Amino acid sequence: MNTPVQILKTVSIVAVMASLTACAGMSKSESNAMIGAAAGGVAGSVLTGGSTVGTVGGAIVGGAIGNEMGKKKR
Repeated sequence: MNTPVQILKTVSIVAVMASLTACAGMSKSESNAMIGAAAGGVAGSVLTGGSTVGTVGGAIVGGAIGNEMGKKKR
């Protein structure tokens, strides 16, 4: 059953994903950091059952990983 909290989380995730179109003018590192933070936040929320600490921690770790991946030369 969908509770208001679950619906709000889903809407928030969609809003974050839609805002990623703003990455067009960013460098590769900035873009990857933003995407990593969004993905990390979602993963942290899912893995910790919606814990705020888990969501924020996931976003921080995801952003850091994304930033480093953007710096790698391919």
